[in-house]
Amino acid sequence: MNLKAHIFKDTTRQINSATIELLLVNLSITDFKYMQELLASYIKSKISLTDKDLEIILSHFKPMKLKKNELVLTNGQSSQRTFFVTQGCLRIFFINEEGTDSTRYFAFENQFATALVSFITSEPSEEFIQAVEDSEVYYITHKSFYHLLDIIPLWEKFYRIYLEIAYVTNTKRLMSFLMQDALEKYRQLLDENPIIVRRLSNKLVASYLNISQETLSRLKSKI
Repeated sequence: MNLKAHIFKDTTRQINSATIELLLVNLSITDFKYMQELLASYIKSKISLTDKDLEIILSHFKPMKLKKNELVLTNGQSSQRTFFVTQGCLRIFFINEEGTDSTRYFAFENQFATALVSFITSEPSEEFIQAVEDSEVYYITHKSFYHLLDIIPLWEKFYRIYLEIAYVTNTKRLMSFLMQDALEKYRQLLDENPIIVRRLSNKLVASYLNISQETLSRLKSKI
């Protein structure tokens, strides 16, 4: 191969490498904008904000990518972050005295998740938060969240709505455990939250319903 051919080959390699890097950067920027737009749309669906106030709020949220099974909170830690899922799924669960885990909540796209009791009280959490799929989230720290309450009056309304949603969700879950048998709970899950059954493993679904995987398999055969 002559000198010109070598130069052409090296130049082409450099151009290709630079092009790939540029594409990756542009893709990352696109992903970031998409994630931020999801968060902004969710917030605006709950409260009416000026562009300036929305910009201030968004500046306190930071993006994070999580691998499947990665923990972002463990038992005994203080919950210092609230997460907004833009892709994937987070699970909030605890481990009982027998060593069995029970799932309290799954947060999919366009949903918030945190160990709320610990987030409010700053006491050690009884719960774990885990990504059950490769996930992309935004998070806001406890300090930033409460700072926004001081400087943006409408953020208090957002917080109230957040707490109301959490209260209703947790109360319905409690009533389901107290008043429904396994089959009724599974049917309700299919009616109200079929995404859990479609996207997650039998093990996780059983943990959410507080039943064994064998019982879940029997329920599936009846429906």
